[in-house]
This record gives sequence, C-alpha cells and structure tokens, in this order.
Amino acid sequence: MAAVVLAATAISERLHVPAPLLLIVVGAAASYVPMLPTIHLESEVVLLGLLPPLLYAAAIQTSLVDFNANRGAILRLSVLLVVVTTMAVAAVVEWLVPGLGWAAAIAIGAVVAPPDAVAATAVAKRIGLPRRVVTILEGESLLNDATALVALRTAIAFLAGSLTVMEVGLDFVRAAGGGAIVGFALFALVAWLRKRITDPLLDTGISFLTPFAAFVAAEEIDASGVISVVVAGLLLGHKAPIIQTAQSRITERITWRTVAFILENTVFLLIGLQLDWILEDVRESTLPVGRIVLLCLATLATVIVTRLVYMQVTWIFRRTDPLPSSWTFLIGWAGMRGVVTLAAAFVIPEETPHREVLLLVAFTVVAGTLLLQGLTLPLLARVLDVPAPDPAEDALARAALLQQAADAGLARLDELEYDDHHGVSDQIRARLDQRSFAAWEQLATAEDSETPSQLYARIRGAMIEAERAKVLLVRSKGKIPSDVVSGVLAMLDIEESMLDAAAEAPERTRIGSLAFTGGRQCDDLDAFPAVDTVADPACATCLADGTPWVSLRQCLECGHVGCCDSSIGKHATAHFHETLHPVMESAQPDESWRWCFVHNLTG
Repeated sequence: MAAVVLAATAISERLHVPAPLLLIVVGAAASYVPMLPTIHLESEVVLLGLLPPLLYAAAIQTSLVDFNANRGAILRLSVLLVVVTTMAVAAVVEWLVPGLGWAAAIAIGAVVAPPDAVAATAVAKRIGLPRRVVTILEGESLLNDATALVALRTAIAFLAGSLTVMEVGLDFVRAAGGGAIVGFALFALVAWLRKRITDPLLDTGISFLTPFAAFVAAEEIDASGVISVVVAGLLLGHKAPIIQTAQSRITERITWRTVAFILENTVFLLIGLQLDWILEDVRESTLPVGRIVLLCLATLATVIVTRLVYMQVTWIFRRTDPLPSSWTFLIGWAGMRGVVTLAAAFVIPEETPHREVLLLVAFTVVAGTLLLQGLTLPLLARVLDVPAPDPAEDALARAALLQQAADAGLARLDELEYDDHHGVSDQIRARLDQRSFAAWEQLATAEDSETPSQLYARIRGAMIEAERAKVLLVRSKGKIPSDVVSGVLAMLDIEESMLDAAAEAPERTRIGSLAFTGGRQCDDLDAFPAVDTVADPACATCLADGTPWVSLRQCLECGHVGCCDSSIGKHATAHFHETLHPVMESAQPDESWRWCFVHNLTG
C-alpha cells in the first residue's frame, strides 16, 4: 500500500491531478483485482489508529493566532453546520426509506455531515487558495468530527433506547468541555517534559505518544477524543518555539510531515478499496435498486446543497470582517468528505435496518464529493478569480521581519559586555547583514541578472560539492572514525540545505505586482505616502563610480535615487545618513513598498 501511495502521488504530480482523487480511483479499481485480499476497514482502525495522528499533525502546523482570528466562522461551520446537515440528511433519508426510523436516519446524517481536513486542505493548498480560506477549512475540519461523532453516539444510544432528550445536551457539554480539559492537561504535561528534555529523539518520541494519549484519555471519561487531540496539538504547536530546542523542532516538523504524508494518502487508497465488498453486501438488500440509487444521489445532493445554502445565508449576517462572496461560495464548495465519514458508518450497529445501504450512502458521499468537488475546485477558483497568496508579498514580509529581528539582535549585542579581541562582533554583524541582504535581494525584479546572494549560493554550492567528495574519499580509506565523518557530512548537508532554500525563493517571488499590505505604520510612513517613482531610475553615484547596483530605492522627501544595501555602494542608506530623510520607496518595476529608516518598518 505504501508503494502504491508513493507511486500514485508521483504520477499525480505529472498529471496535475490531486493525489487523493487518483488514489481513490486506484483503490476502487484494485478492489476488483481477484488476487488481492478484501480489506474491511474497521472503525477502530480509523478512529483510534489513523484519526489521532492525522489531527495532531494538522493541529501542530495550524496557527493558533489565525485560528483565533477566525474562530467565529470556524465554530459556526464545525458545530452549527454539522447539526444542520445532519438533520437535513436525516429528513431526506427517512422520507426515502420508510420504516427506517429517525434514530437511524440521524445516525447516517451525522456520518456524512463532517468534511474532511485532509481532503479539503490537500486540494486547497495545491491550487493556492487564500490563506484565510485555508485556515477556516482547516479549523472547521479539526473540530467538526467531534460534533459529528457525538451526534452519532447520541443517535446510536436512541437506537438502543438508552438515552433521554435531557441527556443529549449533557452529552454534548461533557464531550466538548471534557475534551478541552483533557487536551489542556496533556499540553501542560508535555510542555513540562519538553522544557527538561534536549534530546530530539526523546522529544519526537513524546510527540508520537501525545495524540494517542490525548484521544484515549478523553474517550475513557466519555469526552471527545477529537477535541482533546486538537487542543493539545494547537497549544503545543503554538508554544513550540518556547518549550522545545531548535533541533527538536526541526526533527519533529520533518518527522510529522512524513508521517502525515504517508497516512493521509493511505487513507484515500483505503477508501477506494472498500468499494467491492460494500457493493457485494448491497446486492442482498431488500430495497429496490432504483430506490438505493435515488437514496445515494439524493444524500449526496443534500450534503452539497445544504452547505452552499448555509454559507450564503450566514454570510448575510456576518457584519464584522465579512468574507468576499466569492470566498464564501468557494468555502461552501470545498466540503469534501473523507475517511472519518466511512469509518463512522461502520459504528452503526449491525442490527440497524438496511445497514448495508447506509454504508453505500456513506461511500457515495465520500467518493462523490471528492471527485465532483475536488476536481472542479481549481476551475471554480479560477472562474471566481480568487487570489492565491502572492509569493512576492510573502518575500517582502519575510525580509521586513528578518530585518526587524536583526535589529533586535544587534541592539542586544550592543548591550552585552565582553572583551572582543578577535573581531567577533564584526563577524556577527557581517553574517546578519548577509542574511538580511539575501532576503531583500529575493525581491529583485531583474530576471537577467544574478544577485550577490544567488552568486554566493552558486559558488558556495560548488565548493560544498568538492568538500563532500573529499570527505567521501577520506572515508573510503577507513582511517577516520565513522562518527567524525558522519558529523562533518551532516554539517555540509545543513549548510547546503540553507543554500537550496535561499535559491528557490527568487523564482517564486516574480509573480504579480508587489504592494505590501502587512506592515505597521509610523508617523514617518504616514507623512510620506507612496508615489509613482521616476521612469528609468538609475543610481547616479554608481554610474559615476562604475559599479553595478542590485536594486534601486527613491527618497520620498527629495526624490534622490540610490542603490540598496545589497549593492556595493549602499547609496540609499548613505543618503539617509547624510540627509536624515526618513522614508524611501522601492524604485523597481511593479513594486510599491516603502521603508522607514528611523523605525525600521515596512509600509
């Protein structure tokens, strides 16, 4: 299965098709291959084996700040919409299958109600939807499983005749509140341990235990394991820069990305593999084939239409910080279902009337939403002209943030007391400048010229190749301890990976017009708004000295044009020191961002 997942994912990149969709088709076709065993996906395998690590992997990478900023929309989708969808589907199913009963109808409604985190965000990130849309979809998918599973548990209890209406509300409160308390308690415990552990392997080992411990502990007290895992993951991800060492964070991040990649895609293959035996069981149903087909299609249509209508209705009442109508429609269309829907269907008791048909309904909704909505979502995003995150704007924000961080570090350097007889402080300042300059150079719009940081990366990369070849030659002679050789190779790998990351960025930034919208304002930026810079700008001092420039900046007080700090002369900064004119603007084509020398802010 892992081999098929890796191969299908690689093929999907070449075909420009989302991997989840291709894997479902591959799994469905494979389910009919005679030599392959029939795989019955048990609910415990998904709800305890797959769901906790997938939720945790998503939660630790989700920004708690962004989640909190969109908590209203997320909670409405993950709680209210799940309830509305559950009841809408229940009404349709109960109408089409007389004698099924409202409890069983509500059960299947709860099963198909929650969209899948993996399915939605896998497609959304691939086609480049706005970050706020992705955040809302991720946040919704992290919590809606809890609402659906509690609703399913309630419906099953009604089927058994062991639950009163009064107990339903208490069950929801216990599930949500208990899950949050357990998740916070586990976060506190893991945070306490991590502050005392510096070994990255031990730290990552603890992270493997965390989602399962959170899920099982919450379920043991009849609380929501889903909410427990999400709360623990969100808090641990948010506090990671404080409670973990840098090496532990890097190790955990890479490890969980690998685990999530394998599990996420395996899930979709598993969904497809269920088709054969589900259809085999349906052949024994007492319901007419026409009624079964109508039921499956009607449920699929109800799930899709209910979400679209709900998004449009609730959008009207969203007065503060509303989403554009095109974004609202896109969120409504991105309601793909996944493995939790199929796993939850298996929880329905075997003695439930027409259970085999209800399983087919769940499969139809999962496959139908993934194929119909997943395949058309990229086209819809283009038709609605929904903007993807601008790489150039990200590069500018990154450069501005690194500049502020460097300034804070230099301020701390000036405060420290030390005897510097070896010029260490000058080396530190030079390295900080190199890092900051490389970030600013990623904004250069001249594609036919090589920036200093690109030249450095190319030359240093060639040197590292030669260095690695020499180390490998020495290793082959067996005269140096293998641990020493491995340590040196690891150092070269780390430096090369930093060069690779820096080299990739410029190609991604040359897209669109660059107008920075994420900066903070100061009095000087307010006093000097952006203007149309001069046509065919040039640095007169560079021309006089016969030196090249990297990028050009224009003073907004006197109009002087000078070269940036990555250039040899650094004439824009020199102009500030000479005149104290506080604000400059990029004079590069298609760039309209400003920089305040006094407050070190980008506008």
